[in-house]
Amino acid sequence: MIRLGKLDDLNKINLISKACAKHMINNSIYQWNDHYPNPKIFKKDIGKSELYVYELENTILGCIVITTLVDAEYIPVKWLTPNNKNIYIHRLAIHPDYQGKGYARELMDFAEKFAKDNNYTSIRLDTFSKNKRNQLFYELRGYKKLEEIFLPSFFHPVIE
Repeated sequence: MIRLGKLDDLNKINLISKACAKHMINNSIYQWNDHYPNPKIFKKDIGKSELYVYELENTILGCIVITTLVDAEYIPVKWLTPNNKNIYIHRLAIHPDYQGKGYARELMDFAEKFAKDNNYTSIRLDTFSKNKRNQLFYELRGYKKLEEIFLPSFFHPVIE
């Protein structure tokens, strides 16, 4: 079941993000670390009703943030669609113990249905330039790499 995240979920979400960060670092992907993402960011996402969790048999396996807010780094990007009715995906995570079972695909299916049901023009996101698995995941879903943006310490391809 995919549902809105609650403050009661914060510790579990943080544990998932820490496990994902460790897993990525172990695979030489330095996208997440001890500082990002963090409970303060997730708490803000929950407060804005933008964080959704994937829960199976009372266990939270992952999360996704669906927002309409544009990060400043995205403003100069030459998007495929106008900048007036879009959603942005952030912090998609599945605990490493549950990766490869289709749960991330289900979270993206949810985000895409959310966009369609609410008449959004497009879904926009970025992924770390060295996270080839993530890039392939989005490309296989039909997303297009547009260009690279600089986020603190990293280059991220932006995708629509």
